[in-house]
Amino acid sequence: MKKLAFVAPWYGEYIAGGAEMELRDLVHHLQNAGMELEVLTTCVKDFSSSWNINYYPEGRQTEKGITVRRFPARARDTEAFDKLNRKLMQGERLKPQQEETFLRESVNSPALYRYVAEHQDDYRLFVFIPYLFSTTYYGIGQCPRKSVVIPCLHDEGYAYLTPLRQALSRVGGMIFNAAPEAELAKRLIDLTHVKTITMGIGMNTDATGDADRFREKYGVKTPFILYAGRKDAGKNVDTLLQYFAMWKKRCPSDARLVLIGGGKIGVPPSVADDVVDLGFVSAQDKYDACAASLLLCQPSRHESFSLVIMESWLCGRPVLVSGHCDVTKNFAVESGGGLYFSDYPEFERCVEFLRTHEDTAAQMGQNGGAYVRDHFAWPVIVERYRTYFDQLAGDGV
Repeated sequence: MKKLAFVAPWYGEYIAGGAEMELRDLVHHLQNAGMELEVLTTCVKDFSSSWNINYYPEGRQTEKGITVRRFPARARDTEAFDKLNRKLMQGERLKPQQEETFLRESVNSPALYRYVAEHQDDYRLFVFIPYLFSTTYYGIGQCPRKSVVIPCLHDEGYAYLTPLRQALSRVGGMIFNAAPEAELAKRLIDLTHVKTITMGIGMNTDATGDADRFREKYGVKTPFILYAGRKDAGKNVDTLLQYFAMWKKRCPSDARLVLIGGGKIGVPPSVADDVVDLGFVSAQDKYDACAASLLLCQPSRHESFSLVIMESWLCGRPVLVSGHCDVTKNFAVESGGGLYFSDYPEFERCVEFLRTHEDTAAQMGQNGGAYVRDHFAWPVIVERYRTYFDQLAGDGV
C-alpha cells in the first residue's frame, strides 16, 4: 500500500501551536498504528521565525522516527505581506489583486510543489494542514483530487479569500476538528464534491495532574485561574487580563492568574503582583497546573479545537470559554464540563460561581474528562482516520 504524505509550512518536535501539535501527534500515532507516512515541509524553523530564512537543511531526514522531507522556502516580500495581513486581521476584505499578492508572498516553496506534482503516484494521499498558509493553497493545486485538508478553520479574514475558497472546493477530502468548524466551512466553501468528516483530535487520555506538586514547585499556594497557550491579543489574552483586573477590584480575594506559554503581553498595573507568568513549562507541569487550578480559562474567539481544554478536563478541572467561539462553547455545553462568557458581567458571574461551588466545579471537570475519553482517545481517532483514508482511496481519490 502506498504511503501518506502530510504537508505543512513547518514541522518540528518542539514547535508550539495548535495545528503544529495536532500534526505532530497525529503522524506519530498513525505510524505507530502501522500506517506508512512522510512529512513534507519547508526549511523554515517555525511560525515565529523569519519565513525568508531556511533554518533546516534541505533534504530527507528521520526525526523521532518520522521521515521528513524539507524543501527550501522562496524569498518573499515581507512588507507587502504584512501590510495585507494587517488588513485581514482588522476585518477588511482584500481586492482580487491583493488576494493574489497575499498568497504569493506568504510562506512558499516552489521546490515542494514540484515534488508533489512529480511524485503523485508515490503516495496514496497528500494531507495538508492548516488551510491558511500558501503551502496548502499551492500544494493542493498540484493534485486537488488526491488532496485532503485538515483546515483548522476559523471565522476570520483568511477564510474569505476567494482563491483559497475556490481551491478548497476542489479537494478530495476535508477533515474537521469540531461540528461548528464543519458548519462554518459549509457556509463558506462549496463542498458538494468533497468527502468531509468531523474527526476531532486525539488525546492522551492517561494524562493526570498533581496539584500539590505544582504548588510546591512553583510556590503558588493561593487559588488561581489558569491560562495556557500563546500570550497575545490574537488569543484574546488581553481581554482575560482586563477582566481579571476588574474581577479583583470588584471581588477582592487572594486569587491569582497563572499564565503558561510563549509570548509577552502587558499586564494591568493593578494586578501586576497577582499575575504569575511561568512561560514555557513541561507537559507534566502543565497537567499539574490544570489540576491545581480553580478553572482553566480559554478566552480565544477563534479555535477549531482546543487541546488545553481537553487537558484540563482530563485533570479534573472545569473550563471557562468565550461565548464568541462556537467551537469551544459547543464543547463546554455538550460535555457539561464548563461555562462560557460573552462580556465582563458574565465572566464575573461564571468565575464566582465556580469559585464558590467547589462540588459543582469538580463535577464539571469529571464530566469533561468522560467526554474526552469517549470521543477523543487515540485508539478511537486512529481507527476513524484509517477508515476514512481507506474510503477515499477506494473512491479513486
